[in-house]
Amino acid sequence: MTMTKGLTAAFSALTVLACLSSQAGAAQCGNGASGFEGWKQQFAGEARAKGIGATGISALMAANYAQATINADRSMHSFKLSLDQFMVKRGAAAVVSRGRAMKQRNAALFASIEQRYGVPAGPLIAIWGMETAFGSQHGNQNMLSSIATLAYDCRRPEYFTDQLYAALKLIDRGTLSAGQRGSMHGEIGQTQFLPKTMLEYGVGNLESASGALSSTANYLKAHGWRAGAGYQPGQPNFAAIQEWNAASVYQQAIALMGRQIDGE
Repeated sequence: MTMTKGLTAAFSALTVLACLSSQAGAAQCGNGASGFEGWKQQFAGEARAKGIGATGISALMAANYAQATINADRSMHSFKLSLDQFMVKRGAAAVVSRGRAMKQRNAALFASIEQRYGVPAGPLIAIWGMETAFGSQHGNQNMLSSIATLAYDCRRPEYFTDQLYAALKLIDRGTLSAGQRGSMHGEIGQTQFLPKTMLEYGVGNLESASGALSSTANYLKAHGWRAGAGYQPGQPNFAAIQEWNAASVYQQAIALMGRQIDGE
């Protein structure tokens, strides 16, 4: 009995040591550029173990610490505005005005999307206008550097680690390039998809209007959008808009602008 207890204790000790060793070997987050290169080396080893290929690893090793991304991540103040203030800051009146014209100009596209996904033009156009001014402002940051920096940064490493793995998978597949440009947090395309969202819900080329809008509708449908149901606060489809963006003021703005574009 004594020997059995000793063996059990020894096994437990080895288990603890193994866990500690595993934790020590994991890529550690940081709060400045100085540790980024070492973190990349550690992360590359983990990525290889998860099946990321040579193309993805090579792209990761070429990524740079994106200080501009960190600066932007620390200064997201517009989501703290009131709805009226937010609408003015984001140019809602111009989005609605141009959005109505875009709806008429692309009537066949929006009819096809609604038939397939059940999502009407209004909220899609509101998202399109808010995210990239209808495809005119995609961002000019290196997508992979932005996402790798946020995966390394200690603020939200788990969330952006998932995004980084998705980006590396897409680069391995040839769907994205290592030089892909995007917005400050690594969002890409005309409605600003992060890589994991692109991997799961992307339909066609996100740099094109049809691909981006179809992908957005696909995302909303997958998050509970019901054809013909309302999308204002308190109505069934507002929950899908809430899944698109976590900021309450953004959600309300999309619903309001969508209703105005749809002429309701």
